[in-house]
Amino acid sequence: MMQKENALLISAFIEEIWNKRNFGQLEAFLHTGFKDHSLPPSLPAGKDGLVKWITATGDSFEHRTFIEEHVSESDKCMVKLRMQLKHIGAWRGIAPTGLDITAVGYRFFKIRSGRIIEHWGLIDGQAIENQLKNASHGCKIAG
Repeated sequence: MMQKENALLISAFIEEIWNKRNFGQLEAFLHTGFKDHSLPPSLPAGKDGLVKWITATGDSFEHRTFIEEHVSESDKCMVKLRMQLKHIGAWRGIAPTGLDITAVGYRFFKIRSGRIIEHWGLIDGQAIENQLKNASHGCKIAG
């Protein structure tokens, strides 16, 4: 039963926080000891850093995240996701292109007391950059 509850928690977190940016709902998802291991070093690893990162991402891209696969076991969840992105602001020094692109990635969560306590993410930023530059080499993802 815990795996199902954890899967629902992560699905709701992606939808409410990443897709809808309902930051007022963060307390329902994040444990007080939350640490995000995937944030840039310039940001704090807790809730405030997460909000800053999602906000900054939203300044560069209109984005929507879809969970394609979800595995839950005990206090851990891993999701494979696909992000639909529209490039609306500067990112990695690339001026807005207006391009619609797709990125894939993985997120790993640890859960304690029904809340997310740790997060790691792996999103292919190089594939995003290649698509924005319309590069013909590297790890380009077809739409």
